[in-house]
Amino acid sequence: CDSCNYRARTRAHLTRHKMIHTGDKPYACDSCGYRTTRLNTLKDHVRNHTGERPYACYSCDYRAFQLGNLNHHKKIHSGEKSYACDSCDYRAFQRGHLVRHMKTHTGEKPYACDICDYRASQVGNLKLHMMIHTGEKPYACDSCDYRTSRLGNLNNHKKTHTNKKP
Repeated sequence: CDSCNYRARTRAHLTRHKMIHTGDKPYACDSCGYRTTRLNTLKDHVRNHTGERPYACYSCDYRAFQLGNLNHHKKIHSGEKSYACDSCDYRAFQRGHLVRHMKTHTGEKPYACDICDYRASQVGNLKLHMMIHTGEKPYACDSCDYRTSRLGNLNNHKKTHTNKKP
């Protein structure tokens, strides 16, 4: 490459690489205008619009629109957890899960409530907290008027109707 030290095995690879420097993205989605340097990437993207999911898991009913998504999903069945925490024995099959876990060691809580001093290490925890302020209770019991902001609380409540201990 004339612009950097990249060396390609084929002229086609070099041509595609040079698009990084030029910003050229010749393949465009007709539905939303998304643009990319690769035709296969565009084909994968178009499946977002069509709903086509050609890659099937043989262990369950899961279907994916990209092969990479299926390969990632298969780790659930294989138990493969290739991401390891350096500070403890925790292992994850997804990098994002390890990143989230690492915040337990660092104490990092980047998500702050705008109303009170509450801070959270995960955005989902902040969303749950915000329901205290908004009064939102999206989970409702089918058998009575009970409503709650947490699914676990609803599941425990439902057991009171079946005489099971929560």
